[in-house]
Order: sequence, then structure tokens, then C-alpha cells
Amino acid sequence: MKIFTIGYEGATQAELVATLQDSGVKLLADIRAVPLSRRPGFSKNVLAAGLREAGIDYVGLKALGTPPEGREAARKGNHDRLAKIYAGQLELPEAIVQSAMLKEMAAELPTALLCFERDPATCHRSLLAEAVFPDAKRIDLFV
Repeated sequence: MKIFTIGYEGATQAELVATLQDSGVKLLADIRAVPLSRRPGFSKNVLAAGLREAGIDYVGLKALGTPPEGREAARKGNHDRLAKIYAGQLELPEAIVQSAMLKEMAAELPTALLCFERDPATCHRSLLAEAVFPDAKRIDLFV
């Protein structure tokens, strides 16, 4: 199994969609706790519509996002603190349910995990991929 990750930092929606299409992604799992963006084209409804036009499904999984204190740790470059906070997030009942849903969907369709950060090493999407898909081949896409 493969799981893709992608961040939209510095990208346009068109560039993101083209990268997903070129990679064969059929489902984008938005794992932002707050699926809104000041960047045009990346708030959940506008993003979902653009993806749908391109033949890519969209699912929002807010419970798999990073809580505020985790986002603060990420902004400060404290990856160890982010990892500790995010591990706690993944133990919450709603995150457990959404993790199971994500596993099922990713088994059916080539799936990419979306968050903001360009570098997956500084983002919770890498932590999620390791936790939920430990045996999958992870492919980090860059726009």
C-alpha cells in the first residue's frame, strides 16, 4: 500500500491539483484541524470543489489535525513537542474513529494527506502516516 502526503505552502490550487493528478491520487484527506486558509483556493469548500472538477474526492478529517499547542510547537520548530502533543491527539475517540475511516478509504483509493507545511518532516502529516500506515510506502509530494 502507498500513502501520499502533500502540503500547499507556497502553492496555488491549480498546482496542487496537477501534482495530485500526475501522481494518480484519487482522494485528498484534509487533516487540518481548522480547514480554512487565507491562501485563495484552500479553504475546505473551495478546495473540495476544485478537486471534484479534477476528478479527485475530498474528505475532511478535522479530528486528525493538530491542536493549537501542537501548531505552536511546529511554528517554533519544536518537532519533539509536536510529536508528543500529536500522539495524545491520536488517542482521542474521534481521532481513533477518523483514523479507522482513513485506513478504509486509503485501502480503496490512492490517498494523499493534506496539510499546510511544504516540508513533511516539520508537519503532523508525517506523524499521522507513521501512526496509521506504518507498513505503507510513504510518498511525499511537493508542489
